[in-house]
Amino acid sequence: MSVSDTTSGLSLNDILANSSIKTNKDNDALASAAGSATGKKALGKDAFLQLLVTQLKNQNPLEPQGNGEFVAQLAQFSSLEGITTLNDTVSGIAGTFGSSQALQASSLVGRSVIAPGDKSVVDTTKGMTGSVVLPQSVASTTVKITDKDGKVVRTIELTDQKAGNASFTWDGKDDAGNVAPSGTYTFAAATTIDDQSVALITNLPATVNSVTISQTGGELMLNLAGLGSVALSKVQTIGI
Repeated sequence: MSVSDTTSGLSLNDILANSSIKTNKDNDALASAAGSATGKKALGKDAFLQLLVTQLKNQNPLEPQGNGEFVAQLAQFSSLEGITTLNDTVSGIAGTFGSSQALQASSLVGRSVIAPGDKSVVDTTKGMTGSVVLPQSVASTTVKITDKDGKVVRTIELTDQKAGNASFTWDGKDDAGNVAPSGTYTFAAATTIDDQSVALITNLPATVNSVTISQTGGELMLNLAGLGSVALSKVQTIGI
């Protein structure tokens, strides 16, 4: 004995068969919605909502989506919207930071700075002041100044220096007392620690010729006249 619906003329088997076909169509509809909503882009909140609505419209009437699953999807949508808002806020902060960097950069051009390095462009009629970084207290430190040809023009001796930055001044004259020509000079500092010669870092003056602003949120780079670039974080002093 078969069971049939006399009002529609469809058997229970027909209804189940149709629901199976409907389920396959549901899957095709969801796949089509997913493809049109996302394409090659990341799944955003609009695409997520489109998929959710498509899923609800094409769900199997004999097996509708449970309340728990629906609430979970709504929670996912809420989280996605919150992340999108957070990304927009962070992008706004990054834009503000970039504008601040540009303003900071414009005020540094033409200024004199002291930064780690071994070369400095010196106007010998005015002289210059630099410093040597000492890891510990030492009895003596030697600073040798050489010209562009590698010739030592002046040797400066520093005695009884404590750990930290030890300042030195060059009046622009060579060891014979003659004024050296203006130009780029190399500074090499060394001391003796535990009977061994140790090279030291020198901080030298330079003029900021231009500034490079990173387009990816990196650090501001100062382009020093005739000396190359240095990161702003390494600058010891900013002068006039």
